[in-house]
Amino acid sequence: MKVYQTNEIKNIALIGSAGSGKTTLAEAMVYEACIIKRRGTVEGKNTMSDYFPVEQEYGYSVFSTVFHTEWNGKKLNIIDCPGSDDFVGGAITALNVTDQAVILVNGTYGPEVGTMNAFRNTAKYGKPVIFLVNQLDKDNCDFDQILNQLKDVYGPNCVPVQYPIATGPGFNAVIDVLLMKKYSWKPEGGAPIIEDIPADQLDKAKEMKAALVEAAAGGDDALMEKFFETEDLTEDEMREGIRKGLVTRSIFPVFCVCAGKDMGVRRLMEFLGNVVPFVSDMPKVKNAAGDEIAPDSNGPTSLFFFKTGMEPHIGEVSYFKVMSGSVKTGDDLTNADRGSKERMGQLYACAGANRVAVDELKAGDIGCTVKLKDVKTGNTLNAKEIDWKFDFIKYPNSKYSRAIKAVNSSEMEKLMAAVMKMRQEDPTWVVEQSKELRQTIIHGQGEFHLRTLKWRLENNEKIQVEYVEPKIPYRETITKMARADYRHKKQSGGAGQFGEVHLILEPYTEGMPDPTSFKINGQEFKMNIKGKEEIDLEWGGKLVFINSVVGGAIDARFMPAILKGVMERMEQGPLTGSYARDVRVIVYDGKMHPVDSNELSFMLAGRNAFSAAFKEAGPKVLEPIYDLEVLVPGDYMGDVMSDLQGRRAVIMGMDSEAGYQKLTAKIPLKELSSYSIALSSLTGGRASFSTTFSSYELVPNDIQQALIAAHEAEEKDED
Repeated sequence: MKVYQTNEIKNIALIGSAGSGKTTLAEAMVYEACIIKRRGTVEGKNTMSDYFPVEQEYGYSVFSTVFHTEWNGKKLNIIDCPGSDDFVGGAITALNVTDQAVILVNGTYGPEVGTMNAFRNTAKYGKPVIFLVNQLDKDNCDFDQILNQLKDVYGPNCVPVQYPIATGPGFNAVIDVLLMKKYSWKPEGGAPIIEDIPADQLDKAKEMKAALVEAAAGGDDALMEKFFETEDLTEDEMREGIRKGLVTRSIFPVFCVCAGKDMGVRRLMEFLGNVVPFVSDMPKVKNAAGDEIAPDSNGPTSLFFFKTGMEPHIGEVSYFKVMSGSVKTGDDLTNADRGSKERMGQLYACAGANRVAVDELKAGDIGCTVKLKDVKTGNTLNAKEIDWKFDFIKYPNSKYSRAIKAVNSSEMEKLMAAVMKMRQEDPTWVVEQSKELRQTIIHGQGEFHLRTLKWRLENNEKIQVEYVEPKIPYRETITKMARADYRHKKQSGGAGQFGEVHLILEPYTEGMPDPTSFKINGQEFKMNIKGKEEIDLEWGGKLVFINSVVGGAIDARFMPAILKGVMERMEQGPLTGSYARDVRVIVYDGKMHPVDSNELSFMLAGRNAFSAAFKEAGPKVLEPIYDLEVLVPGDYMGDVMSDLQGRRAVIMGMDSEAGYQKLTAKIPLKELSSYSIALSSLTGGRASFSTTFSSYELVPNDIQQALIAAHEAEEKDED
């Protein structure tokens, strides 16, 4: 295989809704490029992309697949991304390392919520977009309606390069208005028959070409001037205008294809090879230090590792993009993230489950390697003269969580090792070993996401696991002032234990003034502050600890022990055992013994005095509240709102976006536990949602009483 220069390389992501035909298109593309000799099918479980057992089991893409084609002297690196929102990590990764997005649109359903999510991500990362209407041979396909929907949703910049003469089972021809030719295919697809446009299509073709010429001219000032003068452009000028318009997202070309019959695929690849931007046409990527890095093959060598695959009989396959310079077989590089040295023993061009050995890859190219010692997803390898790091891939927040445990408790360590290994393949799996909840929690993008993890653990790793609903990280706080004292006294021969602590608790709010006096039950307590500590709690909120002891009632050397006792109780709140927060503690008096007082005595006295005061200070349980955004087709809006109201959600607003309704709400985390399943069921999988943590708020009183009762029962069982 030849060594491709930076200006001969194009990187392309195939994205879109589940069921839009990305894997089938990928299969046709590698077939047309002669990478494979026979096209497989998703149903036949023999495609180049979906080759992992879990993908063949479910009939869905779970992982993104990296492959290449050589076409008209260009190298096209293509990443076939999963369509399900549960596996959005693959699309996010691909969009960050490619320079062109091809969004597939299902010919039966038109733009779906997955189409909108895909487009939003391209907008976020500033990537050019081509819309590809696929499955034009389906009964209910209406291209004109889909084109109107695309224009309604994404604007007039959606301009057809092709349109079908007819859709449905008899589909076999399109009019290409860029080349002004008719393309038709025999039943087996493949090479097209290219003819002049029939007379009955000529007026429509000319009208569409005029719109394409105007859109292409809009990408370049010089072309726009010529367009105003002549109202026409040459084919080469149109290609140049479209390329520049793609880069600036001022044009979204629309293509037609029937990937399952290999109709239109070859023409699409010609366009990708001839028109879409090269690596060097796109804005430069910034490294972690904020410096722009040009894809210069003469620059210092730097590789960013964006994906790890676990291949049977091979182990880890590490996928990388050459950010700068060039890499050759045998090069010695340094891991900027881990400090280790690596030798690039083997280099490959990617071809799904297969690999093609190469000697060198230039800046902008994508490749893979095996048997690296210490490289993880997200790491950067550099030549010795630089220490660049890249951290531009940001994954979405999790949407679905479950606590996981091995059925056989002795396999828990093996389970954790397997899960951490799998997280290298999909960083949107987040593993949390919660000390607070005493659970190991797997956070993912949806129920299907976690179900595939379970399938792989049980079928590939032979570890039987079970999921349970995770506990909720409640918090405890107080709503009013309270006072308590506690004497710890113990005598059992020899030196005893003695410590007495008097303290006051009150709710803490940011910026509140230091206390000067308190009036409790008609008695005034004046405060004389000797010392203050403000502790930012790792679980959120604050503890403010004030020493206001006068007259030497408690020696200053015992104050850290009292604070330790308070902190112990803050870590296991008196009501439900949850973390406590936003409390101010004022120790104002106490007693000590010249012989029997020690740190342990005052720690115990402080802990018990705090607990007693806490229970009298209007204690309340807080629950985590999340901001929720739901994108839903308008005809499902009523059902979705009704469901949310039953989940104690507060609707904050409604809007429309890209042809869908956008609903925002605040909702307790407890009510989000199975929301992804419920939303999918309500809308037939046509809605999506995202969440971000908002705040902690008081739980309703009936829920608080139930939580307290459950905690008391649990403590009784443990006793």
